[in-house]
Amino acid sequence: MPSWGEILNELNESDTGQGPDFDGVRRKYLSDLHRLTKRPVIIYYSAWLQNPDPQTAITLADIQGFMETVRGLEYDRGIDLILHLPGGEAETACRIVEYLRAKFTGEIRAFVPIASMSAGTMLALGCDTIVMGEHSQLGPTDPQIPQQSGGIIRYVPTQAILQQFAKAQDEINENISALAVWTPILGQYGTSLLAECEAHQQLAESLVERWLSTWMLKDDQEKAKKAAEWFNDFNTHLSHSQGINREQAGDQGIVVERLEDDNELQDAVLSIHHTTMHTLGSTNAIKIIENHKGKAFILHQTPVMSPIPVSPDPPPSN
Repeated sequence: MPSWGEILNELNESDTGQGPDFDGVRRKYLSDLHRLTKRPVIIYYSAWLQNPDPQTAITLADIQGFMETVRGLEYDRGIDLILHLPGGEAETACRIVEYLRAKFTGEIRAFVPIASMSAGTMLALGCDTIVMGEHSQLGPTDPQIPQQSGGIIRYVPTQAILQQFAKAQDEINENISALAVWTPILGQYGTSLLAECEAHQQLAESLVERWLSTWMLKDDQEKAKKAAEWFNDFNTHLSHSQGINREQAGDQGIVVERLEDDNELQDAVLSIHHTTMHTLGSTNAIKIIENHKGKAFILHQTPVMSPIPVSPDPPPSN
């Protein structure tokens, strides 16, 4: 397997005067994996580790990328997805899972070379098998909701908000004087927030439970339910960024394969990973959805245009 540095050297050697051929080298390794597995391959990669742009998250626009890259593939051989995602919209993860399931009749296998978090974890759990390395991680699926405080928007776990309201209710019922303490805290929340939090919680958990019980854990409905609850439980993970390794996922019944068990497969997958990460780190591409045939949907960061300075009007002449 070429190392990170060796692939960087290969990219530099591909430079014929107009910069490294990132697309050509990456597509060579995608084609190599297809020749090895005889299965269609799609990468779904985001530059979330390099770039805080909101577009790096899973959004509805990504459906267009899957429509482009799924078209023309062999649908009866299953598909291999290679994922590197920060999370995003659970609703979009749902659309992607259902679209792939409608198209492909065989096994859907997810590879996670480094991390597929939050809604990216949901997407992986909608597959039949997840292949992870010893350093790979999934993440909790508990929803986060944007809240503004002091002019700063931060994402807060919905379960934490629900627990805060429950704590306030208990303390106020016990001692009415606590109302003075809780009023300014609770006053920052909108009137529909509790219902929204409950709905987001139910959506994330019900989607994962349905997918697990339909595919990966179809022979054990109770295990599917418990696994969906575990991934969605903020109190278990304590942080939405907490990594879940393959042993922890396996303990919940998730079908996890070790990437290191097949050296040739590991080499092929990690070569794709390295070349794609070099692409995201050295170009203005912030999201790549691409198949082994070279058909791709690549989102580039929109440059922020500085306002053109306008000269002040001249003073009136006498």
